[in-house]
Amino acid sequence: MIATIEHLRKVAIFEQLIEAELQVLQPQSQVRQYLCDEIVLHEGDRLPTKLHALLSGRLQVKKTTPNGRETLLRILLSGEIFAAPALFGDGVAPATIVAETNCELLFVDRAALLLVFQQNPEVAIGMLATLTQRLNQLHQTIHGLVSERAIVRLAQLILSTAAQHGTDANSTGNHLKVTLSHYHIARTIGISYEECVRLIRSLKSAIAYQRGGHITILNAEELNEIAIGMTEN
Repeated sequence: MIATIEHLRKVAIFEQLIEAELQVLQPQSQVRQYLCDEIVLHEGDRLPTKLHALLSGRLQVKKTTPNGRETLLRILLSGEIFAAPALFGDGVAPATIVAETNCELLFVDRAALLLVFQQNPEVAIGMLATLTQRLNQLHQTIHGLVSERAIVRLAQLILSTAAQHGTDANSTGNHLKVTLSHYHIARTIGISYEECVRLIRSLKSAIAYQRGGHITILNAEELNEIAIGMTEN
């Protein structure tokens, strides 16, 4: 269906646009629903020349090695953009995108988006900043998988998630605003589910883990020391 102005306002890079600029995008924007576990994109798919954005729900970004090993690169949350090669690259999906929950996605035609870039360069700068941040995170993920111990990668993941998505203070510590399930953690840092459970238990003085992936940071100093390899946990 055709997107509304309210749909467009949900995308982080469009937050600063005025009504008239959103009206330029609106006729060239579509919204589509995806069910939980539905594949949005396969790695290697040809991409339509559109901006891709998540309006509601959560998306998993995955890559699979030739030997079948799957790595979860990141979780996309509401308001985030994805599939940048559709606009600026070779037009091929660099990873597989799967709906972790029921999702609502927005697609904006490239021509309309470029017109808005011309009128408001700050939007383009905001998009480049987002993509640069993603690239840096990917480099850190690759470096960690190659050179860091699993316990270090786990601590780094928890801290980076807290920094990116925020925390809520409670009586025991700082509770992550987004969940990190055992499955998510294991796939992200390249370990088995069983090892993930064991490592989380070994961090019981630094974090509290509750069913469903709810994590509270109990001792940020200890977690930071583990993340930079200062302690042998």
